[in-house]
Amino acid sequence: MLEYAREKLNGLDVEVYHWNLQNFVPEDLLYARFDSPALKTFTEQLQQADGLIVATPVYKAAYSGALKTLLDLLPERALQGKVVLPLATGGTVAHLLAVDYALKPVLSTLKAQEILHGVFADDSQVIDYQHKPQFTPNLQTRLDTALETFWQALHRRDVQVPDLLSLLVFSSICGPQELDPGLR
Repeated sequence: MLEYAREKLNGLDVEVYHWNLQNFVPEDLLYARFDSPALKTFTEQLQQADGLIVATPVYKAAYSGALKTLLDLLPERALQGKVVLPLATGGTVAHLLAVDYALKPVLSTLKAQEILHGVFADDSQVIDYQHKPQFTPNLQTRLDTALETFWQALHRRDVQVPDLLSLLVFSSICGPQELDPGLR
């Protein structure tokens, strides 16, 4: 879902930066190294971003522990003034409420301006995770609607209406499509 979101937003002239856990030294996250170069760069880009899409797997009714570790290292008001769209995947619909009851409160604590209704997909709604994912019609509609709402929310908060909006996309899912922090 995250790659689809990135492609769709790029098509709308939204500048997208993609981060994932592979961009961080694991020990920096585990030992709470606030001076980590990757964390500093991530935090700087986050400060400049207008919005954030957070994607995570859900297991045992909780979002990724690695994502929680990263969120714990962010400054107290790291999401102030940001529009946030959570995306989550899980084995079954039994994990559907994990975004609302586990992830959204943490994003709220980081002072996100607006946390949109997220999109949850269970395994039956995504076909071929490894290559070019295909979505069921229902998931496709929900994802397109969420991305349209996200795009509109970014524009609502534009006072000066820049040519390109900046958006930081973070994924707690590590996969074959990963980018270096400096790449777009």
